[in-house]
Amino acid sequence: MTRHRKDSTSVSSIFCSIKLFILSFGLIAGSAFFLPSVNSTTPNMASNVPQSAIEPTAGELERLKQEEARLSSMLASIRQQKLSVLRSRPLTVGIIGFGTFGQFIGQKFTKYGNVVGTSRSDYTQIASDMGAKYIPLSDLESFVMEDELDVIVVAVSILSFEDTVKDLAPHLKKRIAAKGAGSCPLIVDVLSVKEHARNIFLKYLPEECDVLCTHPMFGPESAKHGWHGQTFVYERTRIDKVLLNPNTRKSVYRRKIQIQVEDSDDSESEFFDQKGVSHGVLENSASHIEGMDRIERFLSIWEEEGCNMVSMSCKDHDEFTASSQFITHLTGRILGAQGLKATPIDTKGFQNVLKLVENTHADSFDLFYGLYKFNRNSMEIIDKLRGAMDDVVGQLLEKEGKNSASLDVKKSCL
Repeated sequence: MTRHRKDSTSVSSIFCSIKLFILSFGLIAGSAFFLPSVNSTTPNMASNVPQSAIEPTAGELERLKQEEARLSSMLASIRQQKLSVLRSRPLTVGIIGFGTFGQFIGQKFTKYGNVVGTSRSDYTQIASDMGAKYIPLSDLESFVMEDELDVIVVAVSILSFEDTVKDLAPHLKKRIAAKGAGSCPLIVDVLSVKEHARNIFLKYLPEECDVLCTHPMFGPESAKHGWHGQTFVYERTRIDKVLLNPNTRKSVYRRKIQIQVEDSDDSESEFFDQKGVSHGVLENSASHIEGMDRIERFLSIWEEEGCNMVSMSCKDHDEFTASSQFITHLTGRILGAQGLKATPIDTKGFQNVLKLVENTHADSFDLFYGLYKFNRNSMEIIDKLRGAMDDVVGQLLEKEGKNSASLDVKKSCL
């Protein structure tokens, strides 16, 4: 017998409807510009007739504009319904690590629900000013045992992440023992490295805890004017004790040029457990529906703030960020170590170099070290950069007519 909780089913259905609607809207829009109209008045044309020779019927553009307006109005209505559902059952989100980044996301969360922060330093007044509650980290048990706690976001540094999760786990077990398995909050990370976060969560957290791995690819400085257009990467890792297997799940990620239809349904509509069994977004289990509903509510906060939502496996995330985020930090650190300074005749290119150095050094060296140590792809990037430097310098020396023996002396420029 199928069991449903009315509120959970409604919000999940709305979220799924929006995603399917957007996909359908994209296909309709695409066909409007590239496909001819086919109706009862259009003659049956041979398949070998060139596409350019097929003319749209009179009034077709106006009809398509009216359809576009109708669909836009429908989408706006659905979005209002979603926002209404979100506000009807606001989440209580706990944030462990209420420093600069914790406060940055906590401020936004207060628009959609209740926020409880905890940290080693005393941020009681800051929390109060933003309408949040604050509990010192020294009283972590009281933080975890908060009655209405729906989500816990672990917003600490990469280097302290494992110790924080280890300290958190016993209190979660105590909560489960006292309040039941369904009382465990959704556990979320916001680290810049994803496989490490995923592995630590699965190693230490009770299996009753649902897990969502995320990376907001922005911060207080880059998103000081708002989150609209900023990229938010996430992986649904565990729901109702079902662990997603990254080896059988294809990543879903949006491309600037094209959204591939064949990739668009695997994380949004189904995923696989460790045994390779496919599970749908709406399972018959009431606990699964509730777990998925909670994840959708949390993700919708980021959606409502205008983030570009990208569903991607932790493995793929780390491969991409090693060749983008890590190499950016590495290059900035290397150039910064040379002591580069502005001159009276700087080119625009050099000014951009100085800006890169400034931006990368604005982040702590611990962050840079964490990106290196906890992303297994980082050393490969370093090796490639070394090789590329040697190759470029080698080409310069070859231009001077140097032989291979003299080139060997110049190896290992990094």
